[in-house]
Amino acid sequence: MSAEPELVASRKRRHIDVCLTERVEFERVSTGLERYRMPYNALTQTSLTGIDMATDFLGVRLRAPVLIGAMTGGPALAGTINRNLAAAAQELGIGMMLGSQRIMLEPDMTEQAAASFAVRDVAPDVLLIGNIGLAQLSQAAAPAIAAALDRVGADALAVHTNPLQEALQRNGDTDFSGSLGRLGEFAAAIGYPLLLKEVGHGIGAAAVGELLRCCPEPPVAAIDVAGAGGTSWARVEQYVRYGHLRYPDLAEWGIPTARAICEVRAALPEIPLVASGGIRTGMDAAKALALGADVVAIARPLLAAAIESADSVSAWLHRFIEELRICMHGCGTPDLAALHTVQLAAE
Repeated sequence: MSAEPELVASRKRRHIDVCLTERVEFERVSTGLERYRMPYNALTQTSLTGIDMATDFLGVRLRAPVLIGAMTGGPALAGTINRNLAAAAQELGIGMMLGSQRIMLEPDMTEQAAASFAVRDVAPDVLLIGNIGLAQLSQAAAPAIAAALDRVGADALAVHTNPLQEALQRNGDTDFSGSLGRLGEFAAAIGYPLLLKEVGHGIGAAAVGELLRCCPEPPVAAIDVAGAGGTSWARVEQYVRYGHLRYPDLAEWGIPTARAICEVRAALPEIPLVASGGIRTGMDAAKALALGADVVAIARPLLAAAIESADSVSAWLHRFIEELRICMHGCGTPDLAALHTVQLAAE
């Protein structure tokens, strides 16, 4: 067996350890959501128990506009994490993204690595989104990627673009030239709806401009802005590779989540939009949805809970969703359509 699958699994395990033990959040850059205020309506005509948070996303009905964000896959611990996340998603009626499935494309992939992505038995009804890197895309790779998606029972595929993370990763993929052309070719060949996402440094106006110049009709079904303000993967990769921050300024580089939402929504007013990157509370979610997102995604806050149990994940998410419900009630919005029309006060 080649060393590549073992090296990938080892790095993924190191990612988990670093995210649990090191200071991996942005320290000087915030999401920007704190600069907005939700309007409070003391004469709301809503009932808290009647607030309707259901929505359709990528063809699947969600009971709340929430996704569990991409985290991990490969090492044995990743299987525990993914199954606990998936069981919670099933219980709450929300969606889930898997971590990068690149390891599933390796010819010497271990069954343990493949099993770490297997969650359909505990989450038969959830929106399940597979995951692969933009740098791994090609028309020739489409059959192998489709087979990986088929194997896990995915409904869609997240394609993550992460040039900063890859530049800091040992032996990372650093050639993104021609990647947009390959994305268009791949989209036509894969047969799954695609969600284009960053990993936590943001998709904004510049990236959307590149996308539209190459593909006037974007070949993706949705975009996850994955903005700065939450976990910095430039920070994580430096801890994994060097054991310390060699390039502190790179760890603080990115487009804040609020700005990313506004820029992408302005450029692409109709595309379904995911807000992630530092979404930590139901109030954060309410603001992101009012700014133009259709759903929000949360990842690192669920990591420790996912190692513990599915019940711990469900408890965290239940509090989050209940806070979003209270925010909608308090500003007088009975459903998500009404929340999307709310004008936030900027400070």
